[in-house]
Amino acid sequence: MNVSFNKRDPIYLQVMQYFKRLIVSGELNPGSEMPSRRQLANQLKINPNTVQRAYSEMEDQRLIYTETNRPSRVTEDPSVLNQLKKEWLHHAVSTFVAAIEPIDIPLNDVVHLIEEKMHTRKKDKQ
Repeated sequence: MNVSFNKRDPIYLQVMQYFKRLIVSGELNPGSEMPSRRQLANQLKINPNTVQRAYSEMEDQRLIYTETNRPSRVTEDPSVLNQLKKEWLHHAVSTFVAAIEPIDIPLNDVVHLIEEKMHTRKKDKQ
């Protein structure tokens, strides 16, 4: 597990973002077992209470669930997963739009560049 923390955001939020990225990208499938809180704290060299807070927040957001005496698992609820993907996309688009705002470029050119880049990335993955 390779996570590098920045100094400006709370660590529990960064842990949550890490798992959200894994879920959105499909690296963590619905129903996948999450690492135990203690195991994750040891791997990341952070306080177990920080991991507990991240897991509690993810449970509140229904991204993971924990049954009594069982490991936590990634949600299998399609509506929660779709909402997470929409939020991730919205954030990415907002960041992108803010970054290109100073550039005077027609929307059609932007769309073309995005399509081209996505096509190239799909080829590279094959």
